Amino acid sequence: MSKQSQQTTNYQPLNEDLIYWNALALFLKFEAKKLKKISDYFPTMKNAFGASISDFIKAGIEQEIAQEFIDWRKNIEPEKEWKKLEKEKIKIITIRDENYPKLLKEIYDLPAILYLKGELKKEENYPLAVVGTRKMSFYGREVTEKIVRDLARYNLTIISGLALGIDGLAHKITLQEKGRTIAVLGGGLDEKTLYPSIHKDLVKKIVDMGGAVISEYPVGVWPTKYSFPARNRIIAGLCLGTLVTEAPIGSGALITAKFALEQNREVFAVPGNIYNKNSEGCNWLIKQGAKVVTKTDDVLEVLNLELLLKKEKKIIAETKEEEILLKYFSREPIHIDELIQRSGLPSSQVSATLSIMEIKEKVKNLGQGNYILNN
Repeated sequence: MSKQSQQTTNYQPLNEDLIYWNALALFLKFEAKKLKKISDYFPTMKNAFGASISDFIKAGIEQEIAQEFIDWRKNIEPEKEWKKLEKEKIKIITIRDENYPKLLKEIYDLPAILYLKGELKKEENYPLAVVGTRKMSFYGREVTEKIVRDLARYNLTIISGLALGIDGLAHKITLQEKGRTIAVLGGGLDEKTLYPSIHKDLVKKIVDMGGAVISEYPVGVWPTKYSFPARNRIIAGLCLGTLVTEAPIGSGALITAKFALEQNREVFAVPGNIYNKNSEGCNWLIKQGAKVVTKTDDVLEVLNLELLLKKEKKIIAETKEEEILLKYFSREPIHIDELIQRSGLPSSQVSATLSIMEIKEKVKNLGQGNYILNN
């Protein structure tokens, strides 16, 4: 088998074989397993695109599907289809690429091709999936925001599905903390089919801040009730573990957790009110053996990342006042009067800002007006 030509680290195409990878992926009956069989059998995907029925059968493709592809390809211009990717600034990485994500390569039914915007690394920094219900409660929002904010400060890569509710919140909180996040979609990455469309700005922010948005589906493919569960195996596969913060029974988040178990990855769940349907899924996962999470440390300890607990968390200023005050903190306690004097801010403003920072666990009140960073 000839080896695919070397690509740059940001996966910009340097050979025509990727053009034919895309063309073959456009035939949707060549799903992940079949694309892998084709890739394993043919020396190049250009050879595969022009192959005969007998060659496809030798590669492990059913005769009926092979014939359907041969009829279908008559109306496809691979170069023209590639230009659609260039227009949308979408790149491709395949299982032949040495930079294909290491953890994802370990799973059964791995995606043979990934479309992406942004940067996808071979090895992410402590990747963790955070998923949950689209219809989150105040409780779900509160626990997701708290835990994800802390995880992002410890520099974990947060991976989710860009859906409304918990998924979207996980991405947003990570970005607020200047962290890295990856969104996995159940349809094409192009402007027209991106779903949910309300998150187009969020996609741009993820990419602009060094993250990635990925999918195994080509341009123009709308998500379906089947593609969402399929993409959940990728979310779980990219990660060391999956955390479900709030989910009812029947939630897609539980499908992600199921994939995580099948892939021999950790599953975490935040317990909730036994009378609240939104917590039934998490409580059920815990009864099945999922690790209980009531604080961020619970995740880090299970993943053997205790060393991170000994490191200082990144304390990120969210307002101009916080930015000013943080300059005067060190390892030693500082009194509020000194903060007022050195910052030049009104005493009422300093007091209010410190109260907010304490609620967000950025600083700790030691009593008698003394504060220290909470890291």
